[in-house]
This record gives sequence, C-alpha cells and structure tokens, in this order.
Amino acid sequence: MNPTSSLAAPGTGTAPSAPHKNGAADRGRADVSGRERLAALVQRQGVLAVLLLVVVIASLVYPTFATLDNARGVTVQASFLAVVALGMTLVIITGGIDLSVGSVFALGGVLAAWASQWGILPALLVPLVVCGAIGLVNGLLIARAGMAPFIVTLASLLGARGLLLALTDEGATTYLVPKGSAFAELGQGSVAGFGYPILVALVLFAVGGLVLQRTSFGQTLFAVGGSSDAATLMGLPVARAKVTVYLLSGLLAGLAGAINAARLSSGVTIIGAGMELDAIAAVVIGGTLLVGGAGSVSGTLWGVLLLAVIQNLINQIGTLNSSYQSVVSGGFLILVVVAQRYLSRGRSTV
Repeated sequence: MNPTSSLAAPGTGTAPSAPHKNGAADRGRADVSGRERLAALVQRQGVLAVLLLVVVIASLVYPTFATLDNARGVTVQASFLAVVALGMTLVIITGGIDLSVGSVFALGGVLAAWASQWGILPALLVPLVVCGAIGLVNGLLIARAGMAPFIVTLASLLGARGLLLALTDEGATTYLVPKGSAFAELGQGSVAGFGYPILVALVLFAVGGLVLQRTSFGQTLFAVGGSSDAATLMGLPVARAKVTVYLLSGLLAGLAGAINAARLSSGVTIIGAGMELDAIAAVVIGGTLLVGGAGSVSGTLWGVLLLAVIQNLINQIGTLNSSYQSVVSGGFLILVVVAQRYLSRGRSTV
C-alpha cells in the first residue's frame, strides 16, 4: 500500500476534527474565564449593589432618609470606623487579624484629648506614637517571633484598655479638648457641609487604594496572603510586610480615635468596645477574604457604609433599638462568608 494513502484527504479523514476539538476547548476556556470574572466581580462589587438597593428602598420608604442632613450624619459617623477598617483590610489581606483596634481607638482618643492642651500637633503626634508602637509590637511578635495574630492582638486589646484605664483613674477622669482650638476644629469643622473626618477618611482610602493596587508593596501583601511560604521562596520581604501592616493598623486606629476625640471635645473612655468586630465585619462584607490573598479598600468602604446605613435605618424605624444592628450585621456577615466559600469553590473547580 502506498504510504501516502494513510493521509486522509480533506474532509475524508480524522484530521479535520482537530480544529473542531480546538474550537470546543477554546469555547470551554472562554466559559471558564467568564465564570471566573463574574465570580470575582460579585466578590468585589456585590456589596455595592446591595448598598445601592438598600439606599433606594430606604429613600422610598422613609422620606427623611434621603435628605442631605441625614447623609452628612451617616457619613460622619461612618468615617471613624472606615479609617479603622482600612488598616484592618491590609492586615486581613496578608492573612492576619487585629483584635486590638477597638481599644487602640479609645486609647488614641484619650491621649489626644490629654495632649490637646498643648496644641494640635501634640494632640495628633502623641496618640500616633503610642498607638503606632502598639501596632509595631504586634507586628514584630507575629512576623519575627512567629506568634499567632489572634493571641498577640488579644493581649494588645487588654493592654491598651488597661493603659487607658490607668491614664483616666479607672475612667473617673475625662480629659477635655479646649473649645475653639485648631484640634477641635479638625473634628467639628466642615467643607461644603461635609465634616473634616469624612475628607480625612476619603483621602486615606484614596492613598490606600493606590498603594494596594499600584505599588510593589501592595502586590507583596496579596502574595503573602495567598501563600506566605511561596512569597518567601519568591524572595519577597514577608516579615517586613507583616510588621508594616500591623504598624499601619495601629496608626490608623490611633488617628481615628484622635479625630473622634476632637469631634466629641473629650477623650471618652467607654467607646471602642466591639469596634474590632465591626471593622472585621465591614472588611469581610466588602469582599476581602478572611484567609487572605484577595480584597480591596473600595469594598471595605462600601461595607462600612452599608453597616452605617443599616444603623440609620434602625433609627428611622424608631421601634427597634441599636442592638438589632448587630443582628443584621451578623446576618450579612454569614451570608457573605457563605457566598465567598461558594465562589472560591466554584473558581477552584473550573
């Protein structure tokens, strides 16, 4: 038999089937890619869609909700949690957790009110130095000593709260911010009707977004959260990245506490309890994975606003007390975690 007879003529043999198989494979890969993009979009921006839906419904049901004064009140209240949650976002992206931010927030407020008698610079620098030192110690113990973030930051939570009580004689002493001072203006002043705390939060989130998405440091955080061992093998500064995010978390919590003291004109000792849980809830609801490796500061911002809107709606209803916010927030958190697990499972199997 002629050896060339084994070559199928066009349209008569099996050779033409290869393009068909390749085309099917290409379509399969396109479907997979499409599902992955959709899952990633839902994870990142799903909370924004929920927030917009809640705002629209609330505006239709409660006319007082859609007023400019109400929007100003909601955003000012949310700005302090937003600053704290920004630091928490960076920590969770690396696969860590920071339970100390609530106590550090309260401590920052007390230190700022105490130092405000000497002017705005001491009122800002003292809480930043002390709270930043707490975050730095957290980072060193976690990154260098290999201790568990949960244990280290839980100890810092207790330590910061104890230091706060020692400075205020078990809460008996309340430090006041001088009226009319530049520091008081930082918390109570406004531009176009929107308070300075809102502007500070927006600037910090803009910077945080740029750092996370446009710098090598931000990409290192994602790599560390995805796999710390793999990041180490790649030569990335894993320990330094972890130390830095805990330092930033402490600084941001202290700054938020200081600005809150300026707004309240005093260093309130009873605030901040449970704030770390609200921050974690906002971060996770915003699409950041608790296991690390994925997340965004924009999602955290939408998560904070969603929690603030829920609180405001409870106030609008009037017949419910604020404890229902925890119930609703917990429900949202469970739904988001379940959705994240489902989406991640779907993306890993395609």
